[in-house]
Amino acid sequence: MHPLLHAATLLLLAPMPQPRPQDSVPPAADDPSSLPDPSDVRGAARTIGAHFTDGEIELMLPDLHENLASFEALRGVHLDNSVAPALTFLPSGRQLEGTPVARLSAKPPAGLEDVRRPVDLAELAWLSIPELSRLIHARAVSCEEVTEFFLARLTEYDPTLHFLIERTDERARAQARALDRELDEGHSRGLLHGIPWVAKDLLAVRGTRTTWGAAPFRDQVIDADATVVERLDDAGAVLIAKVSLGALAWGDVWFGGKTRNPWNPEQGSSGSSAGPASAVAAGCAPFGIGSETLGSIVSPSTRCGNSSLRPTFGRVPRGGAMALSWSMDKLGPICRSAVDAGIVFDAIHGAGPNDAASVWAPLDIESDGSVEGWRVGYVEGTFDEDSGISNVLDELRSLGVELVPIELPDYPVGDMVFVLSAEAGAAFDEFSIGGLDDELVRQTRDAWPNVFRLARLIPAVDYLRANRLRALLTRDLEETLRGVRALVHPSFAAGLLTATNLTGHPTFVAPASFRDDGTPRSVSFTARHFGETDLLRLVRAWQASTHHHERHPAPELSKERRSPSGQ
Repeated sequence: MHPLLHAATLLLLAPMPQPRPQDSVPPAADDPSSLPDPSDVRGAARTIGAHFTDGEIELMLPDLHENLASFEALRGVHLDNSVAPALTFLPSGRQLEGTPVARLSAKPPAGLEDVRRPVDLAELAWLSIPELSRLIHARAVSCEEVTEFFLARLTEYDPTLHFLIERTDERARAQARALDRELDEGHSRGLLHGIPWVAKDLLAVRGTRTTWGAAPFRDQVIDADATVVERLDDAGAVLIAKVSLGALAWGDVWFGGKTRNPWNPEQGSSGSSAGPASAVAAGCAPFGIGSETLGSIVSPSTRCGNSSLRPTFGRVPRGGAMALSWSMDKLGPICRSAVDAGIVFDAIHGAGPNDAASVWAPLDIESDGSVEGWRVGYVEGTFDEDSGISNVLDELRSLGVELVPIELPDYPVGDMVFVLSAEAGAAFDEFSIGGLDDELVRQTRDAWPNVFRLARLIPAVDYLRANRLRALLTRDLEETLRGVRALVHPSFAAGLLTATNLTGHPTFVAPASFRDDGTPRSVSFTARHFGETDLLRLVRAWQASTHHHERHPAPELSKERRSPSGQ
């Protein structure tokens, strides 16, 4: 199994699905006789000017063996000469020629007449963005009060959950004061005016550290704001902290410890958007911004019970965000409801500078009403009793949804994951060659240092071949989704998490049931490219009738865990 998929297996609540029959299954990698000879690896490395220690080569051998099986599997699939790889060069700024769309979230809330100040401000922790916005616009609470409340929540729960990398108190207080003055003068920036949020610390924020969760970058300062930070500033949102990600966007272990799950602090929060998922689920911020390349929004949102959107590739500009995989990285909102996620997404989507892949596309977050008669696909056999979420199909039927069994395109999806390894290796090539990866906390087979070294031994021809197959997969999955408004599926079933990250389709993940110990299980909804309007409308209707998302961790999280752990 590719080390990235192996790591996902360890981090997720439910085991990853077994390889489908068409995926290659090489001879056992723990059979020494089947492994490459270390001297061959040493010689191959010399031909490309790389040097690995004996210990590093020993760690690489099982994965080199499995990579070879993946290369052979993909080489066995015929590709006509007309099939181009899923790579498109876009001259800088080309996509900015699209037409910007109106941001509905910029409208202030209505219905302020009967809004009253909460008797207990502790209620603020679990209010939705529209509810908080009405309180602020009715002047029942000030932006400063809301900001101070959530800054205090960070102080209270970080010792248990370990999500804080850098607080932005001074910046947040200055923003809140200015936003209060604007309201006093009769000016509103919209629904996010005065709403606090947290940023995954791979987003650059001027005047703060941007650590990428990794010890070698713990003092890095980037003198710029990421595009999404600028857009949220413009929308009136108040950044209160930069929070954790697993080192270089893998897992939940960072240089300060292991970020924890608010539902069970003995568990990690999963990752790599560990901090936003944990903080939002614990009521320490109304929303956060995370990123996903291969599960980094879906996985921690599953573990922590968030309602989160991983948008279509290219819908949210990545300028100022750490690059891991140029063809797979995506930014999206981590929230507690589809209503909140739609508002945040509305504020951040659209083409932006420094990301030639970003695009403008229509979005209507006010598209509400019945979903009766909608055709929603599902894969037969995935909602069995073992899934723990078979209730979802009945809940959708109760809304008048027509459930349609569909068959997924048949491709060796698991064998294409080395596309990510190759791009990540390129993104951190100088870092790896310089030996700085030795400073990362995790030094195992399923960790970045090993993956970066392996990437240097991926043939360019096979990388491009995988991307050509990926182009066919993308085409065929989009065609499959044309017959339905969305596809509903257990979040880790049928290889869909891997497939949709390769194809760039949008997915919404949300809590769907709870185990006996109180921890959440998730379900995912996937739509056609740029189908977020339908996706959000469907999940809003489902959540309005089920209320799974309104269940929160126990009010008093355990305070016994007081020092970072889990190294």
